[in-house]
Amino acid sequence: MLVVLTVIAIVAAGVLASVNAVTAPQIEKINAENLAAGIKQVMCSDDIEVSEPQEVDAFTAYDVKDAAGQVLGKAIVTTENGFGGALKVLVGFNTEGDILGYTVLEHVETPGLGAKADEWFQDKIKGLNPGKSNFTVSKDGGEVDAITASTITSRAFLKAVKNAYDKFYASDATSDNAQQPAGEADKKAEEADVLSASDMGTPEVIE
Repeated sequence: MLVVLTVIAIVAAGVLASVNAVTAPQIEKINAENLAAGIKQVMCSDDIEVSEPQEVDAFTAYDVKDAAGQVLGKAIVTTENGFGGALKVLVGFNTEGDILGYTVLEHVETPGLGAKADEWFQDKIKGLNPGKSNFTVSKDGGEVDAITASTITSRAFLKAVKNAYDKFYASDATSDNAQQPAGEADKKAEEADVLSASDMGTPEVIE
């Protein structure tokens, strides 16, 4: 009996390995084609140039240009745990961090409920900037309506998109706000001093 079971296990393992060797390249090709089509979809353009993938922590980002070489923005693969498991989203941002589009690459959410994420948010988040809006579900005081009866999936989806924005755009936005044109800080300080002095009457000259 032990010999028979061993033989069966070896044969089964060999068959599985053979099937995997045949199907793996085809599966990889299909995934690559789906990703390429997804990037075109989320960037809202069919004629684009896509950079090599950039792996940054748990994210995969692609710089995208149009046919003329003009930078359109980034397409970013981001993942978050939903109700049923991993929810992988491809989202397109323009150079300012505004959302151009998205597509759900993988999910194990409940059919008819959380699985609606692929379509539900299409007309709700396009054009929004996660750094300039309250990018949470309305149930939590945010600006985005959750999928009916699927708040957990909705929260996970929005968090996935927001995490992608924070990773690649939030630091730039903070830097832009922190950097003022030459002399702008001095000008504002001077205006503040004038306003303060006007409240106090004629200012005293101090050298």
